[in-house]
Amino acid sequence: MPRLPTVPALAAASLALVLVALGPAPQASAGAYLPPSGKVWHGVASGHDIADFQARTGRHPAVWQHWIAWGDKIGFAIDRSRAARTRLMLHLSTAAGQNMAGRISPGEIARGAGDAYLLSLNRRLAEHGQPAYLRLMGEMNNCDLAYASHHCSGRPRNADHSARRFKQAWKRSVLILRGGAVATIDARLRGLGLAPVRTDADQLARPRLAVLWSPMTGGSPMIRALRPQAFWPGARYVDWVSTSFYSRFPNFHFLEPFYRTFAVGHRRPFAFGEWAMWGSDDARFARRLFAWVREHPRTRMMVYNQGQRASGPFRLGRFPRAQRTIRGALGSSRFADLAPEFR
Repeated sequence: MPRLPTVPALAAASLALVLVALGPAPQASAGAYLPPSGKVWHGVASGHDIADFQARTGRHPAVWQHWIAWGDKIGFAIDRSRAARTRLMLHLSTAAGQNMAGRISPGEIARGAGDAYLLSLNRRLAEHGQPAYLRLMGEMNNCDLAYASHHCSGRPRNADHSARRFKQAWKRSVLILRGGAVATIDARLRGLGLAPVRTDADQLARPRLAVLWSPMTGGSPMIRALRPQAFWPGARYVDWVSTSFYSRFPNFHFLEPFYRTFAVGHRRPFAFGEWAMWGSDDARFARRLFAWVREHPRTRMMVYNQGQRASGPFRLGRFPRAQRTIRGALGSSRFADLAPEFR
């Protein structure tokens, strides 16, 4: 979910972290639901269909991302994805949009007030039966979002929106969504200083789910408290490292240390959870982005945000030169257009 003011820089990673990050790149866990070896999932976000994106790129997207708010049902997203033969991807917010009040705070989630909804998502994703991806409270360092820790003035919000509470909410959510024996989940929660799951069940379903941690590469506003590091919950609770990236703010200088610190440093696959053309028809941006992907082998997913409206600002029809570049890049055999379950 892009924000109009300038997207700021990521503070430089320490030399020690960079040196570690430049080391060998072990394989990610099977729970990430990666594309075939050497491949990259390409996908699309938003919209009521994928026809325009598919026609303009010449490729069928492997993943379709849908936006949901806390409490929303996900049947529509499952049905659309299945009908389109795309893997299901969800972005879960606490509000229906930017600059809107949250239905629940990170502090309330951490204390268990959102357990009923998390349990329902756990069941529904397990019933889906196929691999799915979840961007949980993406761009958490964007002040326009209900779960951010700071106002756009730089003033902190209340304690229920602190980075500490966010990380507690994240860990609780991931433990419940992944499922398993409730006694084991409760023991993990106790170790985190959190209350047990609010359920009478002994066992939770185990959906085929991968969770994406997806901050912006630098905070908005540009303050130390909104650096991505402040919201890192620990590799144990993250399956993919992800970020947003738009042509209007081509901050490759800050993308590099973000990738090295989190994806390479924590041995996780990397995704552009949302990217798009925005503003001018800059084919150079598209060429540079696809070149960057080729040079960074942990990048295994790119999801183009076409926006909800057919006339919206990110639709490829607005960018004929960039569209030709993107179509040519996606024509490479490197990009996988169908997950194995749809072949």
